[in-house]
Amino acid sequence: MTVGATLPGCDSARPSGRPEGAAAVVVGGGLAGTTAALALADAGLRVTLVEGRPRLGGLVFSFRRDSAAGPLTVDNGQHVYLRCCTAYGSHLERLGAGHLAPLQDRMDVPVLDAGHAGGRPRLGRLRRTGLPVPLHLAKSLALYPHLSPAERAGVVRATLALGRLDLDDPALDATDFGSWLRRHGQSPRAVEALWDLVGIATLNATAGDASLGLAAKVFKTGLLSAPGAADIGWARVPLGDVHDTHAAATLEKAGVRTALRTRVAAVNRDDTGWQVTVENGPHGRETLTADTVVLAVPQREAHALLPDGALPARDRLLDIGTAPILNVHVVYDRKVLRRPFFAAVGSPVQWVFDRTDSSGLARTDGHPRSQYLALSQSAAQDEIDCPVAELRARYLPELERLLPAARGARILDFFVTRERTATFAPAPGVGRLRPVARTQVPGLFLAGAWTATGWPATMESAVRSGTAAAREALTELGVPQGRLPQEAA
Repeated sequence: MTVGATLPGCDSARPSGRPEGAAAVVVGGGLAGTTAALALADAGLRVTLVEGRPRLGGLVFSFRRDSAAGPLTVDNGQHVYLRCCTAYGSHLERLGAGHLAPLQDRMDVPVLDAGHAGGRPRLGRLRRTGLPVPLHLAKSLALYPHLSPAERAGVVRATLALGRLDLDDPALDATDFGSWLRRHGQSPRAVEALWDLVGIATLNATAGDASLGLAAKVFKTGLLSAPGAADIGWARVPLGDVHDTHAAATLEKAGVRTALRTRVAAVNRDDTGWQVTVENGPHGRETLTADTVVLAVPQREAHALLPDGALPARDRLLDIGTAPILNVHVVYDRKVLRRPFFAAVGSPVQWVFDRTDSSGLARTDGHPRSQYLALSQSAAQDEIDCPVAELRARYLPELERLLPAARGARILDFFVTRERTATFAPAPGVGRLRPVARTQVPGLFLAGAWTATGWPATMESAVRSGTAAAREALTELGVPQGRLPQEAA
């Protein structure tokens, strides 16, 4: 029964019964939900995507802000991907946005050591050559100034040992990466200047708090699978342009009906199929009927919506923890950084990106009058609730230590964005808690970076989860294999 007005573009009538004419409801408009909706629509289903926010993109979004330097378009956080993130790269192409988030020709990461004894920050680089794995990083590691010769040799030995780990071994999930590194002779300095430099940004956890299985996935895939696997890509436009504007246009072209500002109140099944009860402000409450439902929402929301019997141990979802990310935004009255980004060691600063161009900051005679830097601070449990004044007092002097050109520059704007539940926590044991896409109830599937993709909580994991959910749904509906989305490697 339908109560209230019909959602714009939504049809609650029953489909014809043919797989190609079946109806699907996808709950959640983040990367996982968008991916699932497109895959289902491409296979011929009639798809309705329901999202509670007024936009698509989930935790990958942008907003407008007025500053003394002019209006800014701000990303809530700095998001990057690697060449090995093949599913996300394909998703960008599907959205017609691949050119908006190009990859480096070759991995090149400037690393500044703020604690160098000489007083000035020392620059090191992690960059690859065209040689095959593992020789592609040999020269960079041999010249890396932030480690001693003995530490560099130890890193080589640990890397070779890491390469021998079997990612399918469930025992890897039961231990932490930090303990493994210590057993393999890694000094605290090596952990800080190399392993955590990469691991914190990709896992959203320090080595001691991260599952060895997920850490091994990151390093084996990113550094040891192919020479170019760790080449870095990031959006040169606001993320909202990609994952809201382009996504909305692509969904519309694919025939997906999108209902924003629409909250799902309940998901139930009866003899006629799935009933998804939604609420949409002035339109009131409505029930959408579908053959297939994909819940592409965070784990706690999924737990609240799952009907009884859908998972054998549904409460395990509540044991999947979350981890925060803090982003610090600074606008200077002049250019203080000449690189597109850098990473830091010997400092609370982690990664810094120049977002001047993508923010639309006002220009004079073709040159920026000012510069907008974004600091991405992962594993930010100790800082996520700090007052802005305290963060300002902590990070502005650190930026001056790292960037001498910032000394004396005027601060035109300083603000922070906080994602308290940015990712699932990759703690040891989390692997056994992550569910697969298929539930125990026919027609109901799960998607989200927190599901059992084998990847940590990345955009790649989100996209892979959406593809997995769509494949399971289409297989259950009997859609021919040729119509299924391509299996992600």
